[in-house]
Amino acid sequence: MLKIAGICLSLLVMVTAGAGWWFYQHLNGNIHSVSLDGKGGTEKADAFGRTPINILVMGSDGRTSKSDCKLGGGCSATGVQTGSNADVQMVLHISADRSNATVMSIPRDTMTKVPACKDSATGQSTSGYYGQINSALQYGPACQVATVHKLTGIPIDHFVKLDFSGVVKMSDAVGGVSVCVSDDVYDTYSHLKLSKGTHTLKGVAALEFVRSRHGFGDGSDLGRTISQHIFLSAMIRQFKSAGTLTDPTKVYGLADAATKALTVDDGLGTVKKLIGLADDVNKVPAERITFTTMQTAPDPADDDRVVVGPGAKALFSTIADDQSLTTGSGKKSTAASATAKATATAPAVPASEIAVTVENGTGITGRASAVATALVDKGFSSATTTANAPSPAATTTLTYGAGQKAAARTAAKALGLPAARLKQGTGTGLTLVVGSDWPSGSKYHGGSSAPAPADTKAAVSNAHASTAGQARTCAKVSTFKTVSLGGVPMTPSQAYAAARGKPDSDA
Repeated sequence: MLKIAGICLSLLVMVTAGAGWWFYQHLNGNIHSVSLDGKGGTEKADAFGRTPINILVMGSDGRTSKSDCKLGGGCSATGVQTGSNADVQMVLHISADRSNATVMSIPRDTMTKVPACKDSATGQSTSGYYGQINSALQYGPACQVATVHKLTGIPIDHFVKLDFSGVVKMSDAVGGVSVCVSDDVYDTYSHLKLSKGTHTLKGVAALEFVRSRHGFGDGSDLGRTISQHIFLSAMIRQFKSAGTLTDPTKVYGLADAATKALTVDDGLGTVKKLIGLADDVNKVPAERITFTTMQTAPDPADDDRVVVGPGAKALFSTIADDQSLTTGSGKKSTAASATAKATATAPAVPASEIAVTVENGTGITGRASAVATALVDKGFSSATTTANAPSPAATTTLTYGAGQKAAARTAAKALGLPAARLKQGTGTGLTLVVGSDWPSGSKYHGGSSAPAPADTKAAVSNAHASTAGQARTCAKVSTFKTVSLGGVPMTPSQAYAAARGKPDSDA
C-alpha cells in the first residue's frame, strides 16, 4: 500500500551513495516490473512545464504463494491460487510543484465499468463488463490502472502493487508502526486483537490492522480505508522524524525489503527511477499530504456494494487539475473555508428568480446570445438579456449588485465560472461579460489550457479528509455487531472481552 511509496521514496535517495555497484545491482534484481501499456492517460504540464505525478497503489488479496496462503487464509480447499483482486486502491497524487500531495482511497466494493483488457503476462482477457472495481486486477495491473482512470478521469502514470507477505516484510523492516485504537477490538475475520490505546505493530499484526474491515467504523470497507490512512500517516511521520535514514543497517534492510515486496510499472522499474521519485516525494511536508476516501452512495441493485457518490467528481477534479486540499500550514484550503463560510451566511437563490445581462466582450458574433440562451435553458429567468460589452474583455467576469452575491454564486455554478471571476459592483443586478478566454460553448473552462477550479469544499465533503501531520488520531472501533464468535454476532469490543484467552496481536 502507500507505505511502499513512502518508504522507497524516502530511503532510496540514500541507498546507492556508498553501497557499491553490487548493492545497486542486487536491488535492481529484486524489483519486479510490468508494462503499463499506456492505459492510464497522459498528464498535462503546468505553465512552467512541470507535471504532477499520479500513482495507483494497490494491495493485492492474492494467495499466489504458500506464504500468502498462510497469511491470508482461504486456501484450505483451493490451495495456492492464480488470480487476485485489488482490495486496497489508493491514488497518490504529487503536485507539479511538489508542494503538496493527495491520497484518495477507492473502496473495493465500488461498482463500475471495467474496460476491455488483456493481461500480457497470463493472456487472460475481457471484452469489458460492469462489476466490482477490485476485480479488474484479475486481468493484470494495467487493467486495474485503466479501470481507475476510466472511473475518475485522473491520469495514472505509475502503479505499485504489494501482497500479504510484502506487508509483513515492510512492517518488519521499519521496526513497527505506532497506532491507536479507540476501544478494545477483536476482528475475528482479520484476527486483529488489540486493547484500547496505543500499540506498535510489526509483521503479521500490521497486516491484520490494515486488512481489518469488520473492526472499525461501520464494519464496511469505508472503515478500513480510514484506519489505513491512520496507519500510513503514522509511518510517514516516523520516517520524517526518526533517524531511520542515517543508520546504514536500517537503510539496507528497508531497501532490500522494499524492492523485494513491490511489483511496479516499468517506469519505476529501476533503483535510479525510484530515486528520482523519492526526491520528489521528500519535498512534500507531512502536513501537506491529505488523505481522503472517494465519496460513495449505496448501490440501488445491491446493499453490499456502493457507487460513486455526491462530491466524488469534485474530488476527482481537484486531483486531475492539480489542486491542493491543504494550505501551507496543513489546514483546509482557503477556497474551501471561504466557500463554507459563504454557504453558511447566504442561502442559495433559485435560478428561476435570477435574470442576467450577458455582454459580449469577445468580438465573436453571437457569443452573448449563446450564453444567455444556455442560462434560460438551465431555468434562469426569461428576463435574461444580451448586449455588447463597452470594450473588449480578455477575461470573463460576473459582476453583482449589493445583496446579490448568492444569486451570483448560483449563476456561476451553472456556468462553471470559478469564484475568482465574481466581483461586487456599484450597480444593480447581475452582469456577465463574456471575455476572450471563453470563445465557445456554454460552459466556462477558462480557455483551452485552464480548466475552472473544482469546488474544494465539495471535494472534501464526506471524504473523511485528514493530513499525515495529524498525530494521535485513534481508529474508531465499530459499535455494530460486525463480527461473530462461536456463531454469536457481537461487536468487536464484546468479542475482545469474550476471547480473553487469545493473545493480543502485539503480544
